[in-house]
Amino acid sequence: MTLIENQNGSRRVGSAEAFFRDRQAIYAGWRQHLHQFPEVAFQEHKTAAYIAERLAEMGLAVETGLAGTGLVATLEGDEPGPALGLRADMDALPILEESKLTYRSRHHGVSHACGHDGHMTMLLAAADYLSRHRLAGSVRFIFQPAEEAEGGGRRMVEEGLFDRFPVDAIFGLHNWPGLPLGTVAVRPGPMMAAMDLFTVTIKASGVHAALPHLGTDAIVAAGTLISSLQSITSRAVDAMQPVVVSLTQIHGGNSLNALPGEVVLHGTVRAFSEQARATVQQRLEQIVNGIAIAHDVKAVLAFTPKYPATINDPGVAAAAAVIAAETWGEQSVITEFEPSMASEDFAFMLDAKMGCYAWIGNGNRTPLHNPGFDFNDALIPYGALYWAALVNSWPKTAIGTAAQA
Repeated sequence: MTLIENQNGSRRVGSAEAFFRDRQAIYAGWRQHLHQFPEVAFQEHKTAAYIAERLAEMGLAVETGLAGTGLVATLEGDEPGPALGLRADMDALPILEESKLTYRSRHHGVSHACGHDGHMTMLLAAADYLSRHRLAGSVRFIFQPAEEAEGGGRRMVEEGLFDRFPVDAIFGLHNWPGLPLGTVAVRPGPMMAAMDLFTVTIKASGVHAALPHLGTDAIVAAGTLISSLQSITSRAVDAMQPVVVSLTQIHGGNSLNALPGEVVLHGTVRAFSEQARATVQQRLEQIVNGIAIAHDVKAVLAFTPKYPATINDPGVAAAAAVIAAETWGEQSVITEFEPSMASEDFAFMLDAKMGCYAWIGNGNRTPLHNPGFDFNDALIPYGALYWAALVNSWPKTAIGTAAQA
């Protein structure tokens, strides 16, 4: 994809930096509107409508209804060239926002605590800029629902995203706390871990708390299970393979003087290799079965693979790093860092097409998924410029770099 300056001046704009700076207040307004009306996975109806309206104002063809609430806008170039896919996630989290912002969430118990409102805005800003240029090739602006543990990316791919909207490469971008504003972190290979979910249901013979010998105890069995799970990463998995096993929910009992008949535990597994994921599942099964025998209870494990690891194509990641360095300078690009044990369903798109997922520093330290998180509007021009730079530089930089990787 190459930007071709239009000599008649009717669609020509100045530098991308100046363009995004001049329209920063408009983009911040878009972002703050989205922040006020967050919607959880597969419920992003008003969010999608708002995005579609902005894209239509730019003169882009918009296709809606992918994976329910997802949409894709296409910008066709004036000359032949490659097709690039740029993706932003749309959904919010079921987290009560703790802020006094004038634009705080109006949907009680739901908030954009991961910055997806900013991701959508950065991609809209890039579309705003690119739609004012002549292009060679095409750009697919992909707005994906249900990133937060619900697999919207997988559903889009399964429903024919890349059959209907072919691309030569796909790109994702996520704001990242702890990195300086605008700093791009991108590396070849793993960026984010795979995610599996598990549930253990323990059924016992409920009985009066004063007479435990007449029944069985699901809570004591659950306690043993909690302790035993910690041995998986320390004793069952190669220490050189990063693995995290975490329990996230425990439910059981509703009486002060009775042992419950059931306790349910939920948890998650994060890993990078398929071997490690298989080892954890096997060991979970063994521990659950052993505890059931030891405590004379019934225990059932449900293990659900959710997301694969997010793995960047080496050549595309190298090209993205070069493009970012050419845009901001090498000091603003990080290529040596540890991948995150968090997960991202952009992995499904990377499984289907070569591409690259990057982090961009948001300049603050409030962690993602925190009730006090708010996307930094100062990041919008940086993210939009990253998208525009990819489109502008892709053929001359990326193809050569990818060929050398």
